[in-house]
Amino acid sequence: MNAYDRDLSGNPADLAVVHYGDGEFVVMKPGRFVECAVSGVRIPLDALRYWNPELQEAYAGPKEALARWRTLNGQA
Repeated sequence: MNAYDRDLSGNPADLAVVHYGDGEFVVMKPGRFVECAVSGVRIPLDALRYWNPELQEAYAGPKEALARWRTLNGQA
């Protein structure tokens, strides 16, 4: 185990503040993870692949991103 293998269940101070853009994001406040807007799952920054720049939300994966899209477009 090394410094990068720690679990993400610890300190809430490890929550990063991120600005989501089109195809990229900028870390405004350093941290180790962001939280999924749909599931609340903690997403390590190096695993972050899905977000909505208009809503400034992160998603744990394509399933959560699609669920949010369906909610926003009236497709339950």
